[in-house]
Amino acid sequence: MNKYPMFFKASSESPVGIQTSWETKALSQAQGIRMSIPVEFDGPGDGFSPEDLYVMALQSCFVATFKVFAEKSKLTYGSLRVESKLAVDRDEGGRPWMARCTFKVHLEGCQQIENAKRILARASESCMILNSVNTEKVFEFYVS
Repeated sequence: MNKYPMFFKASSESPVGIQTSWETKALSQAQGIRMSIPVEFDGPGDGFSPEDLYVMALQSCFVATFKVFAEKSKLTYGSLRVESKLAVDRDEGGRPWMARCTFKVHLEGCQQIENAKRILARASESCMILNSVNTEKVFEFYVS
């Protein structure tokens, strides 16, 4: 049984200027990742952007949740591939925000197609990170 609350920590250190990259590190990991402001916001785009990490977090949480549900349900499949697209837009007040994320989910090599679709839908509704954000989530499931 998991104990709540759980805590996850990260750190960043950055030089001055929007054209400089920096490192962000999860304190549970030995290695950090290179970050930068994306070219869409006049940065160099030579590292992961916060927007990249956002869409990757949404996608990875879905994948992790599906994997747990599939294993507990004894669902067998060959591979899971997810392609995600994040739309950054402005809200009614003109503030930029993460408006919508579309997930194209391909589950291949699956014999239990109807069961797989139920588990995919359940995972899309149960992921804690997806449930923690106001971004519109759109899922397209392709099971074969």
